[in-house]
Amino acid sequence: MKKMYDVACIGILVADCIAKTVDKIPERGKLGLIDSLKLYTGGCAMNACVDMKKLGANVALVGMVGNDGFGSFMVDELKRLGMPTEGIKRSDDYATSGSVVLVDGGGERTFLHSLGANGKFTDSDVNYDVIANSKVVFVAGTMLMPDFDGEPCARVLKKCKEMGKITVLDSAWDDTGRWMDVLRPCMPYIDYFIPSIDEARMFAEGREDVADIADYFFDLGVKHVAIKVGKDGCYVRETKESEGITLPTYLGFKPVDTTGAGDSFCSGFLYGLTHGMTMAESAQFANAVATHCVMEVGASTGIKSFDEIKQFMKENQPG
Repeated sequence: MKKMYDVACIGILVADCIAKTVDKIPERGKLGLIDSLKLYTGGCAMNACVDMKKLGANVALVGMVGNDGFGSFMVDELKRLGMPTEGIKRSDDYATSGSVVLVDGGGERTFLHSLGANGKFTDSDVNYDVIANSKVVFVAGTMLMPDFDGEPCARVLKKCKEMGKITVLDSAWDDTGRWMDVLRPCMPYIDYFIPSIDEARMFAEGREDVADIADYFFDLGVKHVAIKVGKDGCYVRETKESEGITLPTYLGFKPVDTTGAGDSFCSGFLYGLTHGMTMAESAQFANAVATHCVMEVGASTGIKSFDEIKQFMKENQPG
C-alpha cells in the first residue's frame, strides 16, 4: 500500500543562486564584491514541500525540471530529504528554472528569473497517482507557469475536487498584468486561497480594504480566505458570513533574508490544516514558521520541527 501524503504540491521548482550582501548594483561593465554566493533549492512548490517535510509532514511534489545539472540538484535534494520524486517530470527540451536572488543588508530581495521548464509545465504533466494518494492539493506559483495558468489549472483543480481532495492555492506577482483573467476560472474549485495583500489587491481590481477583498473572492466561489499582510501577520476569514480576524506575527526578530517567507507561511498553514488545527490556529502557527524562515539565509534553512516551532510560540508572544 502506498504512503498517504498530507499534501501534494503542484507548481514551480527553481534553482536559487543567492548573492549576499548586495546594497547596490555595479555600473555596467564594472565589478562588485559580495559576501557570499550559494546555490539553494527554491520555487514556491519546492519551498513549501521542504518546509513541510522539516515540520514533520508527509509531502509529495509535482512539477517539471530539465535534464541538466540544476535539475539533478533539485531531484537529489528531494531524495536526500526522503521525499518522493515520481511526481517530477524531467524534460530534455527545457532547462530547469533558475533565479539569481540579490539580497540587501536589510534582507530584502531582488530577483532575476528564467522561467525554463516551469514555463512549459501544463495539466497533462500532472501525475494523478500522486494526487490520489494525497489529502490536500496545493497549487503554488500561479502566474509563473504560463502553460499551466488559467484554464489548465482550473481543469486540475476541478479534477482534484472530483477526487475528493481539499484544494489550496497561493499566487505570485504577475508582471504580465493578466491577474484575474488567469485566476477567475480557478476560483470555484479553490477551498483555501492564500495570496499576499499586494497580490490580493491586484486580483480584486484595486479594492483596498482586506474585508472587501475577501468578499470579492468569496463571490467568485472561493470557500475560505487567508491573506498574508507582511509584518502585520495575516487576515483569516472562514466564510463570507463570518467575521475576519487579523493575527499578528512575531516582531522583534531581525530579518536576515525574506526569501521564501510567503512559502513558509503556506507550509505552516497547510501543516496545521492537515494536523487537526482550526483555520485560525493554522494561520498563527504559519506566522511562527514564517518568522523562523526570515531569520536565516535561504528559503528553507531556518525552518524547524513542529515541536521547536510550538516551543517558540510558548516562549514568544505575537505582536
